[in-house]
This record gives sequence, C-alpha cells and structure tokens, in this order.
Amino acid sequence: MQARTFRWYGVITLFIIVAISYIDRINIAVLITDPGFLAHIGIEKSDRVSQGLLATAFMVGYGVSAFVLTPFCAALFGVRRSLVYGLILWGVVTFMTPWFDGYGLVLASRILLGVSEGPLFSLASSYIKAHYESRENGKPNSFVNMGTGLGLAVGYPFIGYLLASYHWETSFYVLGLINIAVGIPLVLAFVHMPASYAAMKKPESIGAAFSQVGDIVKGALHTRYLVLITLLTAAALAYLWGSSNWLPTYLKEARGFSLKEMGWLASLPQYATVLAVLLGGVVIDKIERRHVPFIFMAASAGVALSVLLAINVHDPYTAAYSLIAANFFWGLMSPAIPSTVQYCSRPEHVASAFGVVNGTGSLVAGFMPALMGGVISAMSTGAGATAGSGFFAGFALLIGTQVVVFACGFVLWVRERHAETAGMRVNLA
Repeated sequence: MQARTFRWYGVITLFIIVAISYIDRINIAVLITDPGFLAHIGIEKSDRVSQGLLATAFMVGYGVSAFVLTPFCAALFGVRRSLVYGLILWGVVTFMTPWFDGYGLVLASRILLGVSEGPLFSLASSYIKAHYESRENGKPNSFVNMGTGLGLAVGYPFIGYLLASYHWETSFYVLGLINIAVGIPLVLAFVHMPASYAAMKKPESIGAAFSQVGDIVKGALHTRYLVLITLLTAAALAYLWGSSNWLPTYLKEARGFSLKEMGWLASLPQYATVLAVLLGGVVIDKIERRHVPFIFMAASAGVALSVLLAINVHDPYTAAYSLIAANFFWGLMSPAIPSTVQYCSRPEHVASAFGVVNGTGSLVAGFMPALMGGVISAMSTGAGATAGSGFFAGFALLIGTQVVVFACGFVLWVRERHAETAGMRVNLA
C-alpha cells in the first residue's frame, strides 16, 4: 500500500516539472509584446512571422529531441537521470538567454531549449506505464497533463507581472533558477522506477547502445495505430501551440485589453484546461476502452465551435470567454492521447512510442505559430485591413486542426470496433 501511495509522489513531481516547462515555453509569447525585448533581438513589432518563428524554433528542437533522444534516454540513463540532466540543461539555457544578442542567437537558444525539454512527456509516460495498469492510467495521465494548463495559467500573469515590474531579462533569470532549484530536488526525492526496470541490462558500449536503441525504436514503430495517433497528436498540439503563442498578443492588440487585463484573461483558458484534463482522466477510467475515441470526436467539435464563436463576436469579453470554452474542450481530450499510446504499445517500448508520437506531432505542430504569424501579417495589410482582421484569420486556422482530430478519432473508433468484432468471431470459432 505504501508503494502504491508513493508512486503518486512521482506523478505530482512530474506534474510540477511539466508546469515549469510550460512557463519556460510561453515566456517568449508574452515578451513579444514588449518593445524593449523586440529591440534587443532586432525585429519589428509588425514582423509577425519572425515572432512566430521563435515558438516554431522551440518546437523543432523539441520534436527532434523527443523523437531522437528519447530512445537513448530510455536505454542509457533511465527516467530519473534523464529528467535531472534535462532540468540542468534547460535551466542553464534559460538563464543565459538574455546574454545572447540578435535574433539568430535567441532563435538558436529556443532550439536548444526545445532539445532539452523534448524527452519530458515520453519519460513521464514511461513512469506511468511502469507504475499503473491500463485500467487505472487515466487519472495519473490527466494529472501530469494538468501541468500543461497550470503552467500556462500561472505563466501568463507571472511573466506579465515580471515584465511590468522589472526589465524583460528578469523572467529568464527567475525561470532558470526555478528549473534547477525546484525541479531537480523533487525528481531526486520522488521519481523512482520499479526494481524490474532498474534491473534491465544496460549497454556496455556505444555499439551496444545503438543496437539497443534500434531495438526499442523498431518495437515502437510496431505500436498499433501509430501513424493515426501521431496525426491526431499533431493536430491537437497545433491548436495548443497556435493559440497559446498568439493569445496574449491577440487579447492586447485585436481585442484592446491592457497588459494587466491580458495577463489574467490569458490565464483563464488555461485554468479551464486544468479542470478539463482532470475530468477527462476520470472519464477515461470510467468508460470502456473502445469508447475513448469518442472523447476525441466530441472534444474537437467543441473546440472548433468555440473558436468559431470567438472570432465572429464583436464583444471582446464574449470572445475571451469563448476561448476559455475552447481550451476546456481541448483539455478533455488531452489525457486520452498518452492513455491511447500506453494502451497500444508494449511496456518496454512505451517511452519510445510516445517519443515518436509526441516528437513527430510536435515537429508538425511547431509550424503553426509561424503559419499563423504569416496569415496575421498578410491579412493585416491592404485596403480596409485591421490588426483585428489579421488575428481573426490566423485563429481560423485552429478550426482546421480540430477537423483533423475529429476525423482521426472517428477512424480510430471504427478500427477498434472492427478489431473487437474480429476478436469475438475468433473466440466463437
């Protein structure tokens, strides 16, 4: 019983680490509203593409790392040490970012930050797979994923406060110290893998390491519905990264809110995500496995309709409340993604399988901020164009991501239904 209780301390630790990582990620999204920061890196306020590329650069590094580094982390270091090494690296990169002059160096720092954070969710998924059976993994998955919403919810007003009260560099210094001073002690104290994982044979040479990694990747690529789940994840993450990166600027410039209002309004959708992620995890554990794809279908429809309302209403507060609803629906589907990967993969391959899904999905989704920036710029110029019309067109792209999620959820449900029917026929025979 004590071991079953202690495993939750590791889940809570992973929840905190994820929250910290998301504050790191959206730091730039708030800072691009500050003229001093833009002047430091040498881009104009109207250059939406370059601003969006700062988020895209992070996601490129993150996606490649999740796909490439995760198998090495699983084979060579294990979950605990990999988390510690990652926290050291991204803490140092964050702290040193203000020392980089010019757009190119800051862009490179965002890539390196993405590389250091890439394996995080895969390692968390591996921890949950090791400690929880498929019938009980909904709540721990949802709790870890709640760190996404909490990090964004706390991050927007926290970074906004630091920006309003101090120089823009302060946010990097504070976040870098938090990564190392808070994250590492928690991991060392509470993240422990079962004895069976600790007893797994480690490679004795570089060649043996590559061979073991190759075996892990090959196993991960045999995960059921891997391509379908990866496409669904890419579309889901495209919404998250597109909306979270441009939300502060949208509220400030397209809807006319002040910097102070922007901070707390941008945090409200994230609190809705936290609540919905927890609810989604409870629902997953209550329903039959074959019904999980319905969560993707219902939630994606809710997101699409909410965004559609947000970009078509005139009242700015109604638009903000609609985006709160959109994030709530997105949160409902969030824990279903790692839960589905864990259900479809073998225990020894789950970290790598999630690395493939999350890494590839993140690479694709990472281009959404830059794509939205291009649309915002294109639609903000010309006769009769306004800043608002550009942002409305950019946010309309988010609706398309949910069409993809709905379609993937539907196909996943059909395939699971056919597999169940075939299994029943075999048993009857």
